[in-house]
Amino acid sequence: MFLGGQYIEMETAIIPVTPITPTDNNDLVSSEVQPNKRRRKKSIVWDHFTVETVGDGCIRACCNQCKKSFAYITGSKLAGTSHLKRHIALGICPVSRQRNQQASDTKTANATYEPRKRRGATPGFANIPFNQERCNHEIAKMIIMHEYPLHIVEHPGFIDFARTLQPQFNMVSFNTIQGDCVAMYLNEKQRLLNFINEIPGRISLTLDLRISNQTVGYVFITGQFIDMEWNLHRCLLNVVMVPSLDSDCALQQAVVSCLSDWHLENRLFTLGLDQSFSNVNINQNLRALFSVRNPYMLHGQFLIGNCFARVISLLAQEALWSVGETVKKIRDSVKFVKTSDTHEETFFGLKEQLKVPSMKDIFIDDQTKWNTTYDMLAAACELKQVFLCLETSIPDYNIAPSMDDWKQIEILCTYLKLFFDAVSILTGPTYPNASAFYHEVSKVQLELTHAAMSNDPFISNLTKPLKEKFDRYWSDCFLVLAIAVVMDPRFKMKLVEFSFSRIYGDDAGMWIKIVDDGIHELYLEYIAQALPPPETFIEERNGSIIPEQNGGVILKNEPLEDGYLHEEGYLQEEQTHEAAPQEVSHHEVAHQEDSHHEVAHREVSDQEVASQEITHQEEASQEVPSQDPLISIGDGLSDFEVYISEISGSHQMKSELDQYLEESLLPRVQDFDILGWWKLNKTKYPTLSRMASDILSMPFSTVGPDSVFDTERKKMDNYLSSLRPVTLEALICAKDWLQYGGPSQSCDANVKMEF
Repeated sequence: MFLGGQYIEMETAIIPVTPITPTDNNDLVSSEVQPNKRRRKKSIVWDHFTVETVGDGCIRACCNQCKKSFAYITGSKLAGTSHLKRHIALGICPVSRQRNQQASDTKTANATYEPRKRRGATPGFANIPFNQERCNHEIAKMIIMHEYPLHIVEHPGFIDFARTLQPQFNMVSFNTIQGDCVAMYLNEKQRLLNFINEIPGRISLTLDLRISNQTVGYVFITGQFIDMEWNLHRCLLNVVMVPSLDSDCALQQAVVSCLSDWHLENRLFTLGLDQSFSNVNINQNLRALFSVRNPYMLHGQFLIGNCFARVISLLAQEALWSVGETVKKIRDSVKFVKTSDTHEETFFGLKEQLKVPSMKDIFIDDQTKWNTTYDMLAAACELKQVFLCLETSIPDYNIAPSMDDWKQIEILCTYLKLFFDAVSILTGPTYPNASAFYHEVSKVQLELTHAAMSNDPFISNLTKPLKEKFDRYWSDCFLVLAIAVVMDPRFKMKLVEFSFSRIYGDDAGMWIKIVDDGIHELYLEYIAQALPPPETFIEERNGSIIPEQNGGVILKNEPLEDGYLHEEGYLQEEQTHEAAPQEVSHHEVAHQEDSHHEVAHREVSDQEVASQEITHQEEASQEVPSQDPLISIGDGLSDFEVYISEISGSHQMKSELDQYLEESLLPRVQDFDILGWWKLNKTKYPTLSRMASDILSMPFSTVGPDSVFDTERKKMDNYLSSLRPVTLEALICAKDWLQYGGPSQSCDANVKMEF
């Protein structure tokens, strides 16, 4: 058809028509048509359709496969071919659809089949070559990360799913995937071992214990340390299977195995244990082991005896148990509302009528997590007016708590919130450094001490047993906690003095002195470790190899007549090393600390001080001849230079610790990076920074963030306990390293919680 100077394809001929504006195929076409020469149709639809004349001026297209006819030309109207294409391309034709399905099944079975690339299609994943080994690796990683059973590779549903995704994939066997998982564990372990070997400081360990239904024990050993870039890391090192947790030597053997496995024989700093799983013999064995592996660290006082999260959990459970009947009333009331749609609708209707401003919703608690019980009670307290009115709306509700019950629950929630806030630092995305624990532990100690002396009999009866239990934990770890917070330049000894005065009252001075003595004694032990043997010390001096700093004492250099440098205090350092500073008593440490204007090093003997004074007198006598009646010589400033030399020498002889403590506190900012501060100041405090690195990496909890609020011991499930020990350790440890990146893969500011 000739339309507007153009031709339109028709059944038999190209028909000229009166020129008009171009239109779509569905527009009316002039009826004045005349035959013309035939032209071959070019549309692909005519491979599947045949035109048929069914009447005067009516031509239809008939599908060659399903024999269904479609409008094509009706009178002067041309239907076009778009609907014909859809019939074939979209699978509307039933015969065509069935044939295409059969052809697809045949091609899928043929491994050499490659799908026809559509014209203009962009390259995609179809161009990636299949890699069986990579698939095996990803399945092993999936099993480790999501704790799927190794037998998943034998499940028919999983096999069918994998083959649907990739027909070329050959599913691996149980033994093969088990070997792949162990190989991945060994590879990650080697990377982590190389990383730990490069850290400059010591490492702390914690022991968490689990038991299976077969009463077999499992010791989870976690390591915590600070790397060369002052990033805190916490990662699971071993899962050791022991015959019984009651055995006196079981935990000791597990620790020895871990130290040997990770080359940590002489690098252990602290050892944390949950004592609820231990007894006197176990503690004695571990303390003996700890004293051998770590003989100098405050006479073994860094053997942390309890897990902070476990202690708080026990306190919360005892507080809930002490008012158990009242708590049961609240729980039953919540169940009454939540287990019936009618009751719940009535409850919230009353809430709207009473205009209770609380946004909280009541829910039934999980009694294996004490924080959910606290949340349930706190929400119920805010809605107590609704519960009080519920009895008038629902006659069956006859368990409403009284006003005295609600008062007791409100007091209980006050102390549960105290406990909840204290352990919430363990549930964050990053594990806190040791200094953060002092604030929470000291706050609990202060509040329980104050509450136990309350005039309210309910408060005092509730908190006295809690205080007695927490006193034992506080007495075991207050020194370590205080030393850790002293390493925070925002607080130092000032926070210890402030908090102790509130906790101990008039007796605070004695306890503050214990902390002061302890931190100075610990510092002396680090100096002793840094000092070389006496022979090497003398050889270096004779060979003119004079260090800038030694053992944390900043030396004053003076020129001598023979051209060599003389370090004031050098001999004192040598004598200090020979005097075995670890034997210095608390009394000596405290006595030296009171003399801030004298030489700061603690081992300088009275004879040395006297000899220094005689030396200064001799120098002064050389400047001022005895026969001269005048006191001053020359311009009168020579003796001033001697004076400046003396006082500057005394200032420079102060230890790093004393200089650090005397400097002003840093401002308290919320996002202060204490590890970053020590990284910037490690050249200023070379010895003290090593001590700070070890102290700030101490762990005070043996459990992971998912177990902080547990009221029951975690057990090994039957599947894991059925595995071989090496496979079980591989699956659990590898998950820990892969899930949180691990220090071998990432060294960001603070590593995320890793267990």
